[in-house]
Amino acid sequence: MDLFEYQGKQYFARWGIPTSRGGVADTVEEAVARAEEAGYPVVVKAQVQVGGRGKAGGIKLASGADEVRSHAGAILGMDIKGHRVRRLWIEHASDIAEEYYASLTLDRAAKLHLAMVSSKGGVEIEQVAEEDPAAIARLHIDPVDGLSPDQARRLVAEAGLAPSEPGAQEEAAQVLTRLYRCFVEGDADLVEINPLILTPDGHIHALDAKVTLDDNAAFRHPEWEEWKGSAELDERERLARERGLNYIGLDGTVGIIANGAGLAMSTCDVVNQVGGSPANFLDIGGGANAAVMAAALEVINTDPKVAAILVNVFGGITRVDEVARGIVEAISRVELGSPLVLRLDGTNAEEGRRILKEHESERLIVRPTMLEAARTAVSLAGDRSRERDGSQEEGTEGRSR
Repeated sequence: MDLFEYQGKQYFARWGIPTSRGGVADTVEEAVARAEEAGYPVVVKAQVQVGGRGKAGGIKLASGADEVRSHAGAILGMDIKGHRVRRLWIEHASDIAEEYYASLTLDRAAKLHLAMVSSKGGVEIEQVAEEDPAAIARLHIDPVDGLSPDQARRLVAEAGLAPSEPGAQEEAAQVLTRLYRCFVEGDADLVEINPLILTPDGHIHALDAKVTLDDNAAFRHPEWEEWKGSAELDERERLARERGLNYIGLDGTVGIIANGAGLAMSTCDVVNQVGGSPANFLDIGGGANAAVMAAALEVINTDPKVAAILVNVFGGITRVDEVARGIVEAISRVELGSPLVLRLDGTNAEEGRRILKEHESERLIVRPTMLEAARTAVSLAGDRSRERDGSQEEGTEGRSR
């Protein structure tokens, strides 16, 4: 579950991470009231779970009530990358001497926690990694041992944070150790501060907050219930949640269905490898019966960007012939908006392929390997995307004549 900025800052405060004073507003008048409480000047910030708020006009500085009214009125209802702004965070404006970056997440490949710190904050960390990878200090942390104060100090020094301010360096190290407690004890998948700022008087605090909580730990945190209702879900994610599917929406054109999180991630990687882009991550788990397959196809059908669907199933306990029968029944229930490419392997694979062969067509294609299936799906998605673009251009030309 992804938290809004204001929720992330509330979460940080539980572990003593310093943040700017402020409050939440859903109306213009509430924004003015929160600004009076925070003290001018203030920053009016759109609360959406997407980057690029500043460039879109969703973050504005205000020195008085009239400016707050003007900015709040303009930002509320604004569309930022498909996210409608319904809530604002009004906080006291901070003077900034330097901007840093700090985050903690899980490196699944290394099976260790990963801390990343950089003196280049305020921009996307992906941009820093591409343009100046040496500017990011990294540290793998054994979950058994945790992050020690000495490790935090070395990480701050390696990243080059506040090199001439020993007091600020110590504060930054303390923030890192508290951030690690927030990450572990708070059952988060990701905690990120960008920017983590140094003020002109030599203090450190979090100017932004990004927190992703681990849904699997929800049973330990009844207090999370209040946040679930405010979580932003697009239509695909809402539908998937209702059907009990493990789904994450992406921005590509190839819909992905696989049985198992590892296989789903591998399928996304292979689609990227052959020049395509996955539209989603969808793990149907161990069950691939007709009801599950139909639910998965319904979810993917709601995505207008999908131009081809790739189903990648490896039958272990679940036999491939059962999966094949489930797929046949599912496509009789769901009217597909895109061609379906199938790769089935594992227990009773030959029988499964035989069942599907009777139903093969231009809209249902079976391939023997994951790579061939991915190439076919990417090719079909490219062809259909070009057809769509061509139709739209013709429509535009017709209207302009």
